[in-house]
Amino acid sequence: MRAMVELALSYGDDPVSLGEIAERQDISLKYLEQIVPHLKTAGFIRSVRGAGGGYSLRKDPEEITSLEILQAIEGPLAPVDCVDSPNICGRSDLCATRELWAGMADSIRDYLESRTLNQLARKQEKVR
Repeated sequence: MRAMVELALSYGDDPVSLGEIAERQDISLKYLEQIVPHLKTAGFIRSVRGAGGGYSLRKDPEEITSLEILQAIEGPLAPVDCVDSPNICGRSDLCATRELWAGMADSIRDYLESRTLNQLARKQEKVR
């Protein structure tokens, strides 16, 4: 998420190298190298090769939600698998706790959906 915030801060400017992102956000370069392919596949970032190359956002940070970013990197955010895939458990229709987990998942999704990358970037600007 912090890498995406860093790219949002540079939106419309020159591409930013992974090394710069790692340094500015105190993130492991190896970790960034692992998550960048997921962010590219999801269509959030693009890479520019050569001198002055690096990474930049493909779309406006106001159009990207925290939920979309987390799902691109982590996959489904349900606390238990049966929330998103009830057929994997024969007890789904009989389980009182599944409703609890589903409600929690809905609350998390709603919260993350309401927070844009732009909002996070503006917050980052204030605390720098």
